[in-house]
Amino acid sequence: MNNLEYDIVCAGEVMVEFSSLDNHQWQQGFGGDTYNTAVYLGRAGLNCAYMTRLGDDLFSTQVASIIAAEGLGTDHLEHIKNRQIGLYTITNRLDGERSFDYWRGLSPARELFAANLTPPNCRYFYISGITLAIIADQNLEHLVTCLTALRAQGTTIVFDPNYRPKLWTSVTEARQAYGQILPLCQIVMPALEDDIALWEISTLEESMALYQPFDLEELIIKAPDLSCHVVINDSYLTGTAIRVNATDTTGAGDSFNAGYLAARIQGESIPQAIQAAQQLAAQVVQHRGAIMPRQLHQGT
Repeated sequence: MNNLEYDIVCAGEVMVEFSSLDNHQWQQGFGGDTYNTAVYLGRAGLNCAYMTRLGDDLFSTQVASIIAAEGLGTDHLEHIKNRQIGLYTITNRLDGERSFDYWRGLSPARELFAANLTPPNCRYFYISGITLAIIADQNLEHLVTCLTALRAQGTTIVFDPNYRPKLWTSVTEARQAYGQILPLCQIVMPALEDDIALWEISTLEESMALYQPFDLEELIIKAPDLSCHVVINDSYLTGTAIRVNATDTTGAGDSFNAGYLAARIQGESIPQAIQAAQQLAAQVVQHRGAIMPRQLHQGT
């Protein structure tokens, strides 16, 4: 690893993606929540790197090439011999809502924080609840050490809670892990549905109150009605997106996060960041798979 300072480093897992088409056909791509965000951050012009562990299989080689082709930094990629990355499938309802099936039990990304890592040199570091879930059974303490060191060097920690119950043995295990991570974060970007499921709350106001003890710089809550609610210092701002005809909602929240963060890191106001985030997410859900084709991505 070198001493290049990135605007942002995203850490997590990238998998082979198969999207269901008509007549039992499948469209193959790659996806993963923090990976999706990294791609869209790079396309927005940020100097972004992706941190993960890959295997030495054909798909790992392909995705490493794609990461480089997207202009993302590759010096935080590690290839593990005799391993292969995970896989997931997407099926959609007529309204575009998606469901997933996963094959990821031996994914090398599960050992991403298997040892104390040298913290990357970056202004922002981005992880998610899925990053947390896949490493939490044995490597949580190393992630905490890494985040603590990043905070000490002045890096801003960004966390999308992205709670997926199937990845945890119990809600208690998940709450304990989140409880260790949240005090280290400065920007948190939850989906209200995830907070409701994880913390057994029922309202937006309860979600806001949940994060109050952590003294966050910014709290950005995404609600099911396509509204976004931002709390910063003593200010509260909101915006609601126009609903579009969605083909596949995979990557909607990940791209929203990228649009918002890219705007904020580049000095835009919160209303401008909300607008950029909602516009990007609206584009993404009109295409199949988590990553829309680059040639169709407006502004790149």
